[in-house]
Amino acid sequence: MLRSLLIVLTAVLPALFTGPVAQAATACDAPAVERFGPASVTGAIVGAAVHEGHAYVVTRGLKPPVLADIDLATRKVVRSVTLPDGPATGEPEGGWATAVSGGKIYVGTYPVPDLYSFDPATGEVRHLRSFGKNGGFVWSLAAAPDGTLYAGTYPDGRVWEYVPATGAVRDFGVLAQGERYVRAVAADATYVYAGLLDKAKLVRITRATGEVKELAAGPGGIGSITLHGDRVLAASGGTLIDIRTDGTDEHRATLEGGTLDVLTTAADGTVYTTSRPDGAVHRYRSGDAAFTKVADPPSAGDETRRLQLIDENTMVGFAGSGGMWWLDLRTGTSEFVDLIEAGLPSGSERPQSMLLVPNRALYVGGHFSMEVRDLRTGEKRRFRMPGEPKDLVRRGDKIYAAIYPSGQIVSVDLRTDEVRSVGYLGHGQQRPWDIEYDPVTDKLVVATAPLGAKLNGALSVIDPRTGRIDVYEGVIPDQSLMSLSLAPRGGVVYLGGDVLGGGGTPPVKTSASVAAFDLGKRKVLWQVDPVAGQRTFQDIKVHDGLLYAVYKRDSGTWIAMDLATKQVVRQGKLSGYGELTTHRGRVFVSTFFGGGNAYELGTTEKLLATGLGDEWYTNPQLHFEPGSWRAWALAGRDLARIRLDPRCPALTVTP
Repeated sequence: MLRSLLIVLTAVLPALFTGPVAQAATACDAPAVERFGPASVTGAIVGAAVHEGHAYVVTRGLKPPVLADIDLATRKVVRSVTLPDGPATGEPEGGWATAVSGGKIYVGTYPVPDLYSFDPATGEVRHLRSFGKNGGFVWSLAAAPDGTLYAGTYPDGRVWEYVPATGAVRDFGVLAQGERYVRAVAADATYVYAGLLDKAKLVRITRATGEVKELAAGPGGIGSITLHGDRVLAASGGTLIDIRTDGTDEHRATLEGGTLDVLTTAADGTVYTTSRPDGAVHRYRSGDAAFTKVADPPSAGDETRRLQLIDENTMVGFAGSGGMWWLDLRTGTSEFVDLIEAGLPSGSERPQSMLLVPNRALYVGGHFSMEVRDLRTGEKRRFRMPGEPKDLVRRGDKIYAAIYPSGQIVSVDLRTDEVRSVGYLGHGQQRPWDIEYDPVTDKLVVATAPLGAKLNGALSVIDPRTGRIDVYEGVIPDQSLMSLSLAPRGGVVYLGGDVLGGGGTPPVKTSASVAAFDLGKRKVLWQVDPVAGQRTFQDIKVHDGLLYAVYKRDSGTWIAMDLATKQVVRQGKLSGYGELTTHRGRVFVSTFFGGGNAYELGTTEKLLATGLGDEWYTNPQLHFEPGSWRAWALAGRDLARIRLDPRCPALTVTP
């Protein structure tokens, strides 16, 4: 009997002790990375110019950017070139700024603030110079009558002069203390006019001497400038500033219920503009107190990159989502052309957001688009969105998206892909960073930062049944909100702050706060600063009585704070910042930098994968399949399913 028992135990015990190890080994031997091609494909554009019967547009998000030549008669792309990488660190991904001078097309790029030229006669593309380091923008570009170019840049808030014939460069210095954006420029024979975004000022620079004079201050950032005769006209939020170039005889006109996008002027001085967020076309004539609507939106909900009159009755517009439209000013009728269908080379962009609907589909938010991968068939589809979906959350048969730059919340029907507006947050809260759904109160909660030089962000509480939006501005005083996390049982939302606010104005706090907000009583329960001197939370997540957080500015610092004692009980260092997620009772984070890494956070950080790349537009994310250690993520700009089993050795994702 004893001998028989020993034989049985000898057979069973190895299986008991080696079974999990063997299973782990088998799991670790399985394919670690599965790639499914570009996560988000785009034909979005930024800069646009018109010259001698052709339009020239610059793509957004592609590396390298594409400059496409469109024949306005045939409405087809007839050729395209790429903008080569310059010698400075970083790579161009687009060009907001375009101008025509001496028969050549000039482009100012981002996130390296470089200047390029394209010669339509020869097809030659040249890199001319840089106006700063990686992370900068050439936001605006204009040619004076003599061909001299003027560029407005970020983050130094300067205007630069470039002479194409000689390559000479002049810097006009700081135009306003603390200004970061010269968002618009225009030039005549004597002056350069600059629109400042943070300080909301219209300034004039004397070309000969460099003297700077403030012409006017607006209610919002100056985003567009046009000239006619001795008058300069500037868009400031929903207000048009109409003033003589010497700073006298100022008039103002207001657009009710929206903001001005791009301005252009007809030969008779009539000013045309499009409005945000709807995209309608309006008209202003000198002395008017308000705008007159000319046409319904040729591209609804779109941003306009440029307006151009090609004859007295026809206007052409360039839509940021990747389209062109022709408008008959006599009838108000318009025609729209999708630029990809017209021959614009599309490509893979940096995604904004991702959401997994288990066993059904994976949604990837792009620039004015949503890509969907059907997990049952492997098929892909794409539909339009009214902006950039910065974050996504599911409630029943609908997905809710928080949209930039409008601050709009929209729903997407999982069955039909129908997109509907829930409403606009308003209160200047146009930078949504995080959205979650609380099933206990049946409410959506959104964390936002303001647009422009303001400090106070907001928590918005939305009733998806009625569309009611309650906005709690300054819920953490003098801070914007970067992240939020719901309590496990709902009813309370935790908020992560940022003392820098919208940027462009000095902070009054030195440390970012965490606050708890009761969704039933609609009040703040408590507020603490977990780590002195850390100014920005990138993401927070509540799990098992602890609040995990990743800080941004001191890249890579993470903490776990005990919610009962409000004390930091764990702290460590990652390769960079990113987004937290919980899965199967554990906490994970995906980060920028160091190759693009994924970690498990416990008593310390454990590296699970590296080589994911830095190709997210917003936070790097992980979306785990239920009951599995496989997560949907990015490998470079490709959609990928990655094994992140904590029992396995760290894996390296190869390009």
